[in-house]
Amino acid sequence: MIKGDLAGRTARMAGDTGPERVLVAASFVNRVGNGLFNAASALFFTLVVRLPAVQVGAALTVAGLIGLCAGIPGGHLADRRGARTVMMVALAVQAVSMAALVLVESWTTLTIIATVDQMAAAAGGAAWGALVVRVGGERPARFRAKLRTFVNLGVVLGTVGAGLALAADTRVAYLLLILGNAASFALCAALLLLLPRYPVLATPPRRRRRPVVADRPFLAFTALYGAMGLQYPVVSLLLPIWISEHTEAPRWTVAALFAVNSLFCVLTQTRIGSRIETPHDGGRAFRTAGLLFLVSCPMMALAAYTPVWAAAGLVLAAVFVHSLGEVWESSAGFALGFGLAPDHAQGQYQGVLGLGFSAGQALAPAILTTVVLGLGTAGWLLLAVFFAAVGAAGPSLARWGTRTRPQPGAAAEVTG
Repeated sequence: MIKGDLAGRTARMAGDTGPERVLVAASFVNRVGNGLFNAASALFFTLVVRLPAVQVGAALTVAGLIGLCAGIPGGHLADRRGARTVMMVALAVQAVSMAALVLVESWTTLTIIATVDQMAAAAGGAAWGALVVRVGGERPARFRAKLRTFVNLGVVLGTVGAGLALAADTRVAYLLLILGNAASFALCAALLLLLPRYPVLATPPRRRRRPVVADRPFLAFTALYGAMGLQYPVVSLLLPIWISEHTEAPRWTVAALFAVNSLFCVLTQTRIGSRIETPHDGGRAFRTAGLLFLVSCPMMALAAYTPVWAAAGLVLAAVFVHSLGEVWESSAGFALGFGLAPDHAQGQYQGVLGLGFSAGQALAPAILTTVVLGLGTAGWLLLAVFFAAVGAAGPSLARWGTRTRPQPGAAAEVTG
């Protein structure tokens, strides 16, 4: 009886309907695999394959830039042929390409395989966004928050598994991580077979086939979303370097901050995200996120001026505030990214949004490690003001976007 009650509570936590639970399970499995691979991929290519770090970085950069181009056509294909089908094909391609990485022996091979993987990832990401909208039901904000909660949990568990392999530090251990990620893609695709075949939504009369290219409010939000995305590498890249080079905090603080960040997001995503439903809610949440980053960034900078007994506590407190901002920012991204997109074109809209976000992530390491670190404390303060300024545009952008959406019945009036 106890086991049955526990299973029932877990199922309700994962979603209110069968399709919701299926998509949560598929996403969870996929992110466990991502956690396995991402935490150890660079070491595999440099220590096991023995490629120079510069070559590995160049290969992944080329793959990432080319992969960006697949998001928009992949999203358009999802709108026209069905998001589930496109996502399953993309996952199958990623399963094969990931498994093929065990055969890599040269820079050229790595570049080709990684490029195929990134193109499939971009197309699948756009289709995933469209599928989330169809599955979300009557309370999409609550479902998206639950989905992100389990995604974060999957990454945490995958990273723990990667840590065990890193401790073993053998070729077999690294190969198991790669093949485990490949298996996660295949299992994710298989789980999607349990979803219903959602019918393709017809384009309303006299509407553009690619409306996103003329949607200035959405394009503006895409640019702002990509810019605000710089907050993710702050915790994963910028802060660890700052801790090691400018503070007296013990090195274990780096591992602790990742745990705090992930755990806090898991615990608060549903509670906060389920309340952010409309574009107007999203605009205000975007502003709140910017204000929280305005607080967290100076706290991180101040750790360089505190004694060792206080530096660790200040950094962890800063990550706590930053994680809260991340939850508000991601919830705003869901509310605006999905809320401003018409139902029949969710795929192409999510493709454009993914393109903007990925472009921001590609530029982030160079910006954070040169501008912010180069300026020191002033760089942190500049970054904090930047986040606050970007977030401040959220409410007005939400009003602009809502005002310019086609009104219900407009198409009927035009053609009547």
